[in-house]
Amino acid sequence: MSPSAPALPPAPPEAPADCALCPRLVAYREEVRAREPDWFNGAVASFGDPAAGLLVVGLAPGVSGANRTGRPFTGDFAGGLLYATLGRFGFTSGEFQASPDDGLALHGAMVTNAVRCVPPQNKPVGAEINTCRRFLAARIEALEGLRAIVCLGRISHDSVIRALGAKLKDHPFGHAARHRVGAVEVFDSYHCSRYNTNTRVLTTEMFEGVFAEVRAFLDG
Repeated sequence: MSPSAPALPPAPPEAPADCALCPRLVAYREEVRAREPDWFNGAVASFGDPAAGLLVVGLAPGVSGANRTGRPFTGDFAGGLLYATLGRFGFTSGEFQASPDDGLALHGAMVTNAVRCVPPQNKPVGAEINTCRRFLAARIEALEGLRAIVCLGRISHDSVIRALGAKLKDHPFGHAARHRVGAVEVFDSYHCSRYNTNTRVLTTEMFEGVFAEVRAFLDG
């Protein structure tokens, strides 16, 4: 019988900025770095309150958004809607100005991505999502006060459900759906991308409706 493969060491909650686990993502990151050497161009760390009761999980950094600025949902359209909504429901202080030095702070909330490095065409492949889930699972585990997770889009939802050790068939994705998984309440939303809002797949009212439920749950 051949010896079993050695177990991987536990992952930290944040990937190293120069994470090399996904060759395609590394190659794309370096391609962008060659064009834009002053951009962040690395695995983007989570942003927010380490005592958060709420974790918001997006898909992946945008090439000229978080990949440029180094902060999740900062520098592109989606961040404007996300942080305005978090502010409306009492999770922020300071003013979001789409820059990591704008002084914005999160209170009781943290924002991260299912995949920490920018993918070509904003589309990570399954192997990359699976590989990066070790950091998502560690991030969830490290938030000792975590009570709620908002998943932005199906990929985020699927990776969160798997990171929590549950089965997708028991927790199907749907906008405004809610799922109890262990001690955590999972809330689903369509992603707050420009495409989804321009086509009215997601309206501001729909998005705010999800966070209104989150706020009521956390305050209940």
